Amino acid sequence: MARRVFFSFHYERDVRRIQQVRQSWVVRPGGEAQPFYDAAAFEEAKKRAGGIEKWIEDQLKGTSVTVVLYGAKTYDREWVRHEIKRSYELGKGILAIDIHSIRDPQAGVDVQGANPLGYWNIERGGRKVYFTELYKSYDWVRDDGYHNMPTWIEAAAAAAKR
Repeated sequence: MARRVFFSFHYERDVRRIQQVRQSWVVRPGGEAQPFYDAAAFEEAKKRAGGIEKWIEDQLKGTSVTVVLYGAKTYDREWVRHEIKRSYELGKGILAIDIHSIRDPQAGVDVQGANPLGYWNIERGGRKVYFTELYKSYDWVRDDGYHNMPTWIEAAAAAAKR
């Protein structure tokens, strides 16, 4: 089944790593991602009515899974946090992939960052349950994301009944 996937990430720091992951998804039969907007498109979205929140809503439409691609500084990104929250509220499948080990052609590998899913939690049975407990996380290099990402995405969609 074709899956439309929303990729959430820190553009400025990780764009070259992100491109490698996204391309591995969209070149597969049935792999479809939202258009890849550059920093200029993001800046333009800020100026439009509804701003970035509307732009994110538009990008999430028609997707079944949100893939959070995180590097060293992604955890602190306001809009990544917003995308995770909205994906949860919309009942999307969610998974996180650590990309710090992907070799950036200009900067090499990076230091590992905190998983942004760890920022959010819900209360269940009187205790906080963090999103890192609710959703799967992987390491792109160690867990062979190139070959396994389609399986991860399908599992996240199935878990969300999408």
